[in-house]
Amino acid sequence: MSRELAFAGSWRRRPAPQQLEDRRPKTKDNFLLLTQTHCDNNSPMPFDDAPQDKSRQVLAHFNRVAARYDLMNSLLSFGLHHWWKRVAVGLLDLRPGGQVLDVCGGTGDLAVIAAQRIGPRGRAVVYDFSRAMLEAGRPKTAVLAGWGKILHVQGDALRLAFPDNCFDAVMVGFGIRNLSSMDAGFREMHRVLKPGGRMMCLEFSCPATPWFRRLYDLYSFAVMPLAGKIIAGSREAYSYLPESIRKFPLPEELSALLRSLGFTQVGYHRLTNGIAVAHVGVKERE
Repeated sequence: MSRELAFAGSWRRRPAPQQLEDRRPKTKDNFLLLTQTHCDNNSPMPFDDAPQDKSRQVLAHFNRVAARYDLMNSLLSFGLHHWWKRVAVGLLDLRPGGQVLDVCGGTGDLAVIAAQRIGPRGRAVVYDFSRAMLEAGRPKTAVLAGWGKILHVQGDALRLAFPDNCFDAVMVGFGIRNLSSMDAGFREMHRVLKPGGRMMCLEFSCPATPWFRRLYDLYSFAVMPLAGKIIAGSREAYSYLPESIRKFPLPEELSALLRSLGFTQVGYHRLTNGIAVAHVGVKERE
């Protein structure tokens, strides 16, 4: 079965291999098409780096923890993730009426912050391959009457269902390391950005201070998996998290990658001693 997505405004639909039926009323103001992903598996499994296996495993992880994802974020970060996200979205310099894409947007925290800045004439799109995560975030986005419209699209971040040059800003928060190809994900973000548009990537990293790094490793590899098992019912999911962070490029390495992919004015901002880092880049004007 397939779900139809109605693009509003000037956006045109990009061909998708598979779709899901949508029984909701269709209006010109809403995205009603969700592209079906290749897996909807909730069974636990070990994580590995093979691209197809990684996609399947990451999706299974988010489907399992979606209902308690926001709670776990707040508990494990001691609430700091809310501040990190506000700072990171602020780096985009959003303007009223802006069109913003939140890649790997999950439950929509970044989109909610962006909506307050782009106003009622703006539009933020939460794009994620986990239907469970999108549904978990709908209550928080449903109360934003008078702010920028928030729309939800289920699809593959490596094949964004949008034409070239259609967003003023693109952002991804704690999601780029989950893609089977980080380079391809950034290329797609660059493609859909308008010339002069800004990209922001908020991601976990390695603390800058040695003693704090050791404390953070102890917390990540011992406390987080245990908390994941007790609260979210998935030790495997929260064992994957610190492993994926350890493999992620350091800030200077990621900056070099962004430049090689065509971004200009690349920079980064360390948050909380470097536990999180907000990276920014601009698509060069033609």
